[in-house]
Amino acid sequence: MQALVAGLEFAARRLGVIMSPEIGNPHETWGVLNPGGVRGHDGDMHLFPRLIAEGNYSRIGRARVRFDGETPVGVMRLGVALEPHESYEVTPGGGGVEDPRVVYVPLLKRYVMTYTAFVPYEPRVAIAVSEDLQTWQRLGILKYEMMSDGRDLNKCGNKDAALFSEVVSDALGIPSFGILHRPTTRLHFRRHHSGLAVTTPPSGDETQENIWISYVPIEDAIADIAKLTSVRRHERVMAPEQAWEAKKVGPGAPPVRLASGWLLPYHGVGAPDGHSRYCMGMAILDHERPSRVLYRTPSPVLEPEADYERNGLVSDVVFPSATDLRSDGKVDVYYGAADHVIAAARITLPDAITRPDAVTRPDVVAKVAQMSG
Repeated sequence: MQALVAGLEFAARRLGVIMSPEIGNPHETWGVLNPGGVRGHDGDMHLFPRLIAEGNYSRIGRARVRFDGETPVGVMRLGVALEPHESYEVTPGGGGVEDPRVVYVPLLKRYVMTYTAFVPYEPRVAIAVSEDLQTWQRLGILKYEMMSDGRDLNKCGNKDAALFSEVVSDALGIPSFGILHRPTTRLHFRRHHSGLAVTTPPSGDETQENIWISYVPIEDAIADIAKLTSVRRHERVMAPEQAWEAKKVGPGAPPVRLASGWLLPYHGVGAPDGHSRYCMGMAILDHERPSRVLYRTPSPVLEPEADYERNGLVSDVVFPSATDLRSDGKVDVYYGAADHVIAAARITLPDAITRPDAVTRPDVVAKVAQMSG
């Protein structure tokens, strides 16, 4: 596909709140929000909500979506998937595990969760994997190869990572797993054994936060799944363009492969009247080289208008973090609303991009077969 026509129409219909804080549950005192989500081998839609306890202490929960016909209407709670306990997740000064995204990766035969490990005040991207969506093996935080110009992404905070479920190509054409992420521009101060250390923006002077992509060669990850945390050949994918996203853009739910490209729900943050406002946009990324943006919506597909999106722990927030591709070509998006509840919306996609595309590249199939043999 060479290009997409301008003016693609994405229509959103709110389905309402499906999960609210449970009264009397200390894990959810401050809210439930920003869930990872994936269809399991059992056919059910599984969610992994961020659960916020008193003091902004976050865990990652487990839940199964309840449906009325084809409409999500609630959840069945199944406990906690990740409790912060690693040194990069919690310290005596606080911490937590936040904002997961979950995909199933056929080549790895595992579910992969990317999440934010938050140690004040140093957010980092971390990865865990599972074969059954119940037991999760932590792989650790992302480690970034130094860039050729000397920039070091290890020195800046990072959030909102999302893994591509299928193989893509890095800048040199190497078949790889791609990970989208959002390096932060805020300066983060932390205590270090040698004194006060500072994490800085990607090149030291950014005022806007952008979507980046980094890569892991499939050969490395198949040989040793822990290599998923060693990423390289970083590229900037998207920067703010419109007023509604002028402050920053970040990955939302993991990209969904369609015939036209990878569908990426993303969040854009503007600051009308000095107040941050989170909206959802959609982008289409190239199948093979997802650093190439084929299309992005000039205006929000979903913006905070309902009461549950406007009023909560943080007002005016629509934060997409999971999708469910339906057989009719529509996509259900699960999102955090006002940092307090989880809601769903059904997105009608333009006719030009509705067909799913799960084709694995022939060169990748041949490579995996060779390695397996």
